[in-house]
Amino acid sequence: MGFKNSKFYSMVAMTCPRCHEGDLFKTKSAYKKGMADMNPRCTHCGEDFGREPGYYYGAAYVSYGLTVALWVAVFVALVTFDALGIISFSFFDDAVLFLVVGISVLLILMPVLYRLSRSMWIHMFVKYRADAVAFNDGKRRAREERRNEKTQEAIH
Repeated sequence: MGFKNSKFYSMVAMTCPRCHEGDLFKTKSAYKKGMADMNPRCTHCGEDFGREPGYYYGAAYVSYGLTVALWVAVFVALVTFDALGIISFSFFDDAVLFLVVGISVLLILMPVLYRLSRSMWIHMFVKYRADAVAFNDGKRRAREERRNEKTQEAIH
């Protein structure tokens, strides 16, 4: 399995967790209108991204973790720049600098973090399958059969 077929690549590229080919979001860019709109189904294998009402609330926890990691990265970058002599930074003396840089980076990356957290959340619960198209067709046929059986029972 190459890097392009890995779960990590699929998460970052925001592709379908089942087949790693279809797009999760309707637009490729996180900075265009409609950046939060997800495709209802995978365009390649038909995997349902809608799940259930409230499913993506859990992505808020992932987003929180990514935000904390971002703040740590900003701190480490500022300390590194100070050590290299590029800037002068002391956490207690330059707290305003830390906040301005951190908030600026957070505002710029917020659309990316939003989409990435949703992608990571669904990838935690959906397993990759090489036969994703056939697998989802089988699930769809089974749902239709159950629905038809219930309709037949209701008629009789």
